[in-house]
Amino acid sequence: MTDLTKLTLADAVDGLKAKTFSSEELTQAFLTNIEASNPTLNAYVEVTADKALEQARASDARLAKGEGGALEGAPLGIKDLFCTEGVQTTAGSNMLRGFVPPYESTVTANLWRDGAVMLGKLNMDEFAMGSSNETSAFGPVKNPWKSKGSNADLTPGGSSGGSASAVAADLCLAATASDTGGSIRQPAAFTGTVGIKPTYGRASRYGMVAFASSLDQAGPIAKTVKDSALLLNSMCSFDAKDSTSLDIPTPDWTQSVGQSVKGLRIGVPKEYVLDGMPAEIQKLWEQGVAWLKAAGCEIVEISLPHTKYALPTYYIVAPAEASSNLARYDGMRFGHRAEEFTSLDDLYATSRAEGFGKEVQRRLTIGAYVLSAGFYDAYYVKALKVRRRIAQDFDNVWGQVDAILTPSTPSAAFAIGDKQIDPLTMYLNDVFTVTTNLAGLPGISVPAGLSADGLPLGLQVIGKALDEATVFQVAGALEDAAGFVAKPDRWW
Repeated sequence: MTDLTKLTLADAVDGLKAKTFSSEELTQAFLTNIEASNPTLNAYVEVTADKALEQARASDARLAKGEGGALEGAPLGIKDLFCTEGVQTTAGSNMLRGFVPPYESTVTANLWRDGAVMLGKLNMDEFAMGSSNETSAFGPVKNPWKSKGSNADLTPGGSSGGSASAVAADLCLAATASDTGGSIRQPAAFTGTVGIKPTYGRASRYGMVAFASSLDQAGPIAKTVKDSALLLNSMCSFDAKDSTSLDIPTPDWTQSVGQSVKGLRIGVPKEYVLDGMPAEIQKLWEQGVAWLKAAGCEIVEISLPHTKYALPTYYIVAPAEASSNLARYDGMRFGHRAEEFTSLDDLYATSRAEGFGKEVQRRLTIGAYVLSAGFYDAYYVKALKVRRRIAQDFDNVWGQVDAILTPSTPSAAFAIGDKQIDPLTMYLNDVFTVTTNLAGLPGISVPAGLSADGLPLGLQVIGKALDEATVFQVAGALEDAAGFVAKPDRWW
């Protein structure tokens, strides 16, 4: 029998329904892989083997009766940002180490409703603040890919680095992730996987540990475009417990994958051509344009003039919201509490200093500054105005195009430790992805080629709000044209 862990999510679901193998066999195969590989890759912070096998047996019982949901018996990894009842949820931080939620996030509740199996909780940048998974209190995640002729450990991207690494290394069929400024799409591009951030409000934020409430959105990382559509079908739903949840039906996006793109107008924004952008990124982008043109698309050059302000706007809005959201972790109400302190103020300060890592502290300091008296209007209010202009840029081009094609990242995966010294260089990893978060639009990264060093590179498709169908349609065409089948050499 073919190695079960190499199956796509769609093929695994079909195989389970056909009783070609059992969920218990499939789950055990992944648990064996995790036991062998996780000590090196550090993708999982907690493996829930007993729970997984219990869920698998229950799925097998339902499948034997001809019953079961859309994901019945499929073993998944869960980013440690989603609260899971009875299973520790830390958001990669010492501040929440030991926190065992008495409730379930809506996204994971939807997955269990549809029969999915939980293999464990996946590593991530602390409170989702990072682009390399190096800020986690549990240590960095390693990318299963290596550069040609180098043994250096590479980052899988962040903040959903554990999710991306686990999918790429066959440690789960697919994984949940979250995206505040690119934290699904950038790690997907770095690991040769597919990752989509849906329209803001499609997936409930209830039970997700908050970073920036107006930007955070759940989504999947998977092996194929169809897999990502299948998993997103289950993740999305209206939720009265989330005031930003959209009360609209969730389509079956798997039906969009494979549809012809002939006649679609694809926008190519001139502002995404950056000074100093590696030639191989530009070449891949041009190749993506050629693929879509050959598939019958009309290519339209467009302008998104406020793109150059997206990064500074994001790094004002996101830290401001984070400073508000994370104020609850003060040693009194939630999270870590210092054991030694001299006063109430010292308790607050010491608890937060011990519980939060350096990057979180940096962003909370920035957020508190831009919200403070005298700077609120100068920074935060101005950033909100620019954010509106960025969204308007997209609104202005939707009459001309049906979707937009850009690179996913400005480079391939870099070595662990390479960019930690300079936070600004690290922040530039989000240059192609933050605009969709600021505008609330859907965006997907599809693996489309290899760098000169043999590392994955991705192309990003951006769509209109609530038009994930077209995003999946174009992504499927890119996937077919690219024919990306490369896998990392198993060194771990």
